[in-house]
Order: sequence, then C-alpha cells, then structure tokens
Amino acid sequence: GGQRIDQALAALLTDYSRSRLQQWIKDGFVLMNGTPVNSKTKIYGGEKLEVFEQLTPEEAAFAPEAMPLNIVYEDDDIMVINKPVGMVVHPGAGNVTGTLVNAILHHYPRSAELSRAGLVHRIDKDTSGLLVVAKNLEAQFSLSKQLAKKTVYRVYDLIAYGAIIAGGTIDQPIRRHPVDRIKMAILPGGKEAVTHYN
Repeated sequence: GGQRIDQALAALLTDYSRSRLQQWIKDGFVLMNGTPVNSKTKIYGGEKLEVFEQLTPEEAAFAPEAMPLNIVYEDDDIMVINKPVGMVVHPGAGNVTGTLVNAILHHYPRSAELSRAGLVHRIDKDTSGLLVVAKNLEAQFSLSKQLAKKTVYRVYDLIAYGAIIAGGTIDQPIRRHPVDRIKMAILPGGKEAVTHYN
C-alpha cells in the first residue's frame, strides 16, 4: 500500500520494463477502477487495475495481420504472391504495419521462423507484381542462391511516356540515399544494378 502505480506494476508485470509501463500509463492504457491514471497515482489495495498491452513499433512490424493475399501459386516450399500497388513489402521507417510481411505471417505463421518471413526479393510500394516467398529454410537458401547466380531473374513491364528510340542498358550502382534514408540513389560504392530495356 502507498506505492506509486508504476512501481507496483513493475513488480507485478516483470516481463515489461518500468519505462514501457510508464509510457502505457502516459498514453492512457492503464486504468484504475476504470479511470486512466498517471505515474504518480498511488495504490492502497483493493483497486481494480487494467493494463492494455501495446506492441512496440519493432514488435508490431513482425506481428501477423489478417489482410487479403492474392496467392497465384502455393506448394509445400514456396508461395507466389501477386503484390498490389500501394502495399509495402517489408516493414521499415514509416511503415511498421500493413505490409506484405504482416500478411504472410498471418497466412503462414511458420514463416516467423525464417528471416524476412521467407522473402528473398521485393518490389517497391508503387509497383505491382509477383513475389516468390520461401516457406522453409531450404527453399529460402535455394532461391537466394539462384538470384545470386542469376539463374533466376526478374522481368519488369512498364509504360514510358515519350519516344524511346532504341533499347539500351542502365548500369549504375545503387545504395541508400545519404540524406533521405527512405530513398535509394545512384552513388559510388553502391550495389551493382544492371537494367536492360528495349
């Protein structure tokens, strides 16, 4: 009796740090007798405490979410998913939920055992297309090896406005933009990126 509520909760809910519990209190996710409290509120015994657990952004990024998936092929080893325009593939800055990874984790919970939920490649948010997703470690290793050896490759269709006179090749290194970390840029020391067009 007489303890601050954050101290009492830290003693009762040992799986969570005191700072995390204090944040839940501050955000209104802790109620005493049905009313939100602050960290300095004291308890004396007999109170009804309710704590509404909240995921951290990191936890939410890899939480299963029920979302429609357009699976065009699936067997014991892989899934081929037609990703729509507007869907982010992998959680990142500004997009920790609502991603393809969240949907995959809901559809096939065992994908949580794999790095990146079995994804071996991705496409941009504003691009639609087919993605091959591994369902086990052997398939993920095999797909990654095939991509590295270029025995399997990606083909993109796009619409260009203006007159393209002839085909060609764009061969420029790409890496994360030094200022806008969400974007990629052509920069020295980047990853090799070769695109042929005709």
